[in-house]
Amino acid sequence: MPDSLVPVFKLYGETRQWPTPDLLHCESIPERSQRHDWHIRAHRHADLHHLLHLSAGGVRLELEGGSRAFDAPLLIVVPAMSIHGFRFSPNTEGHIVTLSRPLVEGLQQRLGDQAGVLARPEAHPLTAPRQRERIATLIGQIDDEYRHPAPGRRRLLEALMEALIVEAARLAAPAAATQGPAPRQRDEARTHLQAYQTLIEAHYAEQPGIEWFAERLGITSAHLNLLCRRLAGRSALQLLHERLLLEAKRQLIYTNLTVGEVADGLGFSEPAYFTRFFKRLAGTPPRDFRRHQTEREEEPSGTP
Repeated sequence: MPDSLVPVFKLYGETRQWPTPDLLHCESIPERSQRHDWHIRAHRHADLHHLLHLSAGGVRLELEGGSRAFDAPLLIVVPAMSIHGFRFSPNTEGHIVTLSRPLVEGLQQRLGDQAGVLARPEAHPLTAPRQRERIATLIGQIDDEYRHPAPGRRRLLEALMEALIVEAARLAAPAAATQGPAPRQRDEARTHLQAYQTLIEAHYAEQPGIEWFAERLGITSAHLNLLCRRLAGRSALQLLHERLLLEAKRQLIYTNLTVGEVADGLGFSEPAYFTRFFKRLAGTPPRDFRRHQTEREEEPSGTP
């Protein structure tokens, strides 16, 4: 299917933004798929990776042009830019963990070659009891920590993800040995998009202009905007602003920096400019956002 005909989703099966400033999102498969009659049509993400764990039921998986049925227990890896769709059997149980690009890049730095499992689209049946139990335990811990915020949440979630990726790498090792290195991106446009996202991650706080990014990629700003809209569904500037907004939300929640200090650290010359930017994209001023998040975390945790 041509890239231009494949919808770009920002979250699992939808176009909405992430519900939290976390770099990781976790939910049960029934939470999302039941709303769509257990069918998530073929789509892709420009900057999100998925790990799906099926503990019961089954799925017909569309992945990079292939279609195959699998029964649980199963671990599915869906890299960014991979075209994928799911038709789950009714009453399938399991979870989907979605990783943002910044988190994946951090994991790649810390885990080296083992993080390469995230670049290979694959379904891994969990046939060995010990491996099945270890992965199910890690998924359960990630889900529990995600749903019940507590001090050290970010560090614990990232540590659990490191452990899960190590387990996935062990699971994938035999297949990787026979398949060789992970395939390169299929065309130049995808390579440019990945390079642009890497530049954003390194320089977003400096807020350089789109022309600056395009020059370093060796293309025009018009070409950069065109490929971003075609492959990511947003303009080059929107992708930069989304990363700035994500970092702003994280700093407002997880640090004691003042709004002015957050603004300065993210390259805004005046706090007022930052406030207008944040309100335009998040729908609320930064101080109100911080207060709302604090009040939410202080509420007693109920049953998910």
